[in-house]
This record gives sequence, structure tokens and C-alpha cells, in this order.
Amino acid sequence: MTGELEQQQSFNTLHKNIILVGMMATGKSTVGAMLAEELGFELVDLDHVIIESEGRSIADIFADGGEAYFRKVETAVLQRMLEGEGRIISTGGGAALAPGNAEMMLEKGLVVALTATEEVILSRVSGDQNRPLLAGNAQERVRTIMEQRREAYRFAHCTVDTSELSAAEVSQHILMHYRG
Repeated sequence: MTGELEQQQSFNTLHKNIILVGMMATGKSTVGAMLAEELGFELVDLDHVIIESEGRSIADIFADGGEAYFRKVETAVLQRMLEGEGRIISTGGGAALAPGNAEMMLEKGLVVALTATEEVILSRVSGDQNRPLLAGNAQERVRTIMEQRREAYRFAHCTVDTSELSAAEVSQHILMHYRG
């Protein structure tokens, strides 16, 4: 359902935050910045907060501690960021994977899953050396990750396919849902 907002669950309580989830390169950071500006909310890029709190890059965290350690840090930072209100939280692609994170996000705000086709994701990440999960054959890695996470984002209140939309159009779709 390209370009349309797909409602998956109703969200009738006061929206304290908007939490963006989805695969890498679906537009979470870019759309998050637009939403924060439009609503006057604080923008929280979870990966940037992790980098600040750890004092090293995501790639270095993966290299030194592995993915399991990174996911533990990611969950702790996510929990801390969800304690506030009036935030747009752009999560990393795997933030929804850890047990309990989906429920925590659903309780603290409107959760929006951003999706894109494999081809679009590959075009957006081509040449990006800062994505440790894409080491090696990027096309094969994207395909594998998409398959592994096929169901990971279905918990979201709604989904927007960003493949054929500009960031501004995605932002407007989300704002329509947020404002009800």
C-alpha cells in the first residue's frame, strides 16, 4: 500500500511522544527532524544518544561488544528517552527486536513504522560505511535483515511506506494520524 497510511491499531489516548521504528534507510531520522520542527517537540535520535553515552561510534560498539551488548545499551537508552514527553524518537532499525521494547514504546506514544522496498533501501544506503550490519555484501545483508525483521514492526499503531514519498509527505501522513 505504497504512499498510504495503514492503520493497524487505534490510538485514542493523549499522544505524549511519536516513536519512529523500521528498517535502516526508511527515513526515520529525516522525518523525525521534520516532525519535531512542526510540533515543537524535542528530536531524539536514539543512535546519537547511544554514541554520546558510550563515547564511541555504533561501529565501534558493535566491534568491541557485539550486537548483544549494543541491544542492551539501546534498550536502556530507549527506556530513559521514553520517560519524557513531547519527543520525536527516531529509533535504530533493531530497537523493536529486544523483548519488552515494543510494549514500552506502545505505552509511551504513537508508534509509527516506516517501511520501504529492498531496492529503495539499497539505493539509500549505497556507499554508507557507517552501517555495521551491512558489512560485506550489502544487497544480501539488506535482504536477510528484511526477512528476519518481517514481523518486527507490525506492533506499531500505523505504518507508512516511504518508498515513493518525500520526507515532507511522510511527515504529513504521520501528522494527520497524530492529530486525529
